[in-house]
Amino acid sequence: METVMEEEEYNWREVVLSPLKPLVPEPELDPELDRETGERRRGRDIMIAVDHGPKSKHAFDWAITHLCRLADTVHLVYAISSLNNQIVYEMTQGLMEKLAAEAFEVAMVKTKARIVEGDAGKVICKEAERLKPAAVVMGTRGRSLIQSVVKGSVSEYCFHNCRTAPIIVVPGKDAGDKSVL
Repeated sequence: METVMEEEEYNWREVVLSPLKPLVPEPELDPELDRETGERRRGRDIMIAVDHGPKSKHAFDWAITHLCRLADTVHLVYAISSLNNQIVYEMTQGLMEKLAAEAFEVAMVKTKARIVEGDAGKVICKEAERLKPAAVVMGTRGRSLIQSVVKGSVSEYCFHNCRTAPIIVVPGKDAGDKSVL
């Protein structure tokens, strides 16, 4: 596996998600909103780094529940060592579709998904640089400081190297593999 260098471009594949439509009709526009600036109606970009693990799902659930608003766009990013592995790509695409449907159902946010190839920490920071999101949300295993330094940690790398504010969701000690939803 060849890692991504800071100045190099990286490979990626856009994940085509099925379009989701709300079951309720569009609400009537409130005349008071017309007097306000457009700032309130503009959404933010929120990037969530995901994988197939329970800690990642916990971070996703936390972000959808506590961080996302109605007009936001959630960008799901999955780092993979090789885009050539079709089985892993298909499983990841299925995960992305499931998470997009859940995000729409819980917070009614738009979702975009991208699978990036390379060293997880570096490509997550590169993707955050490209998107310029309001926040980068990711989970962590909850290792101690010494274990993170010795074994390496994607969330710690992103904490020190991302230019966008990273939000690292640490699961509670009693959470285990449970999610917040």
